[in-house]
Amino acid sequence: MNQDVTNQSRWKEMFDTLAHNLCEVTFTKVDGTLRTMSCTLKTELLPKQALTEHHKTRVINYDVISVWCTDKSAWRSFRVENVRSVVILP
Repeated sequence: MNQDVTNQSRWKEMFDTLAHNLCEVTFTKVDGTLRTMSCTLKTELLPKQALTEHHKTRVINYDVISVWCTDKSAWRSFRVENVRSVVILP
């Protein structure tokens, strides 16, 4: 299967999960270290200011997902290909 199609389908699956849930995402950072981050895209869990900032003019990049990190109260991103797991939190 084409790598672009694979990334796009993984991106859509992860985006949908994050849009409906608070999740714990484990991924390898660009510097090679492992990071576990509590994050979401669920509108009800985003501060209004954060939602406004995020939706200015965004171009979809199927290689990267930008999420609201609940630990840092800031936008963070990770590469789709570097994700090891996505766990839905209660």
